[in-house]
Amino acid sequence: MKTYSAKPSDIERKWYVIDADGLVLGRMATVIATRLRGKHKTTYTPHMDCGDNIIVINAEKVELTGNKRTDKTYYWHTGYPGGIKSRTAGAILEGNHPERVVEKAVERMISRNPLGRKQMKKLHVYAGADHPHDAQQPEVLDVAAMNSKNKRSA
Repeated sequence: MKTYSAKPSDIERKWYVIDADGLVLGRMATVIATRLRGKHKTTYTPHMDCGDNIIVINAEKVELTGNKRTDKTYYWHTGYPGGIKSRTAGAILEGNHPERVVEKAVERMISRNPLGRKQMKKLHVYAGADHPHDAQQPEVLDVAAMNSKNKRSA
C-alpha cells in the first residue's frame, strides 16, 4: 500500500464560522490551528496547505482562565536599545484591537515558515458579531459543544 500524498487539485477547502463568545482562548485556538493545518482530514499531507478557512466572530468576548487576563503578558521589542515593551492580555482585549489575542494564540500554534504563513492567511478574526464573508456560506463550527471545558462557566 502506498502512502497517500495530496495534490493541489485534490484539496477541498470549506469555510467555518466560530463564535468566540464565552469560549476559553487556548482550547479554541487549538481547534482553529488544527482546522487551519488540515489535520482533521483523512487527506492531510504535511507539506501541503490542505486546511479550511476559519472566521472567528466576537473575539472581544473570549475568556481566559485563572489570572491570565492580568498576568499573561505579550512582549515586543522596538529595535532600539532598552526598547522592550509589554502589554497584558486584558489591556489588549479592552483596547482597540481585541482580535489580536486570538490571532497570536493561533499563530503561535502554527509552524513559523512559509507554509505556516500561508495557513494563517485563511484565518479571519473579527471583534464584533459581523463579518463580510456571507458570500462563502460558512458552516457554523460549535467549539463549545466539542468538550464541556471549552466553554467558560461562571
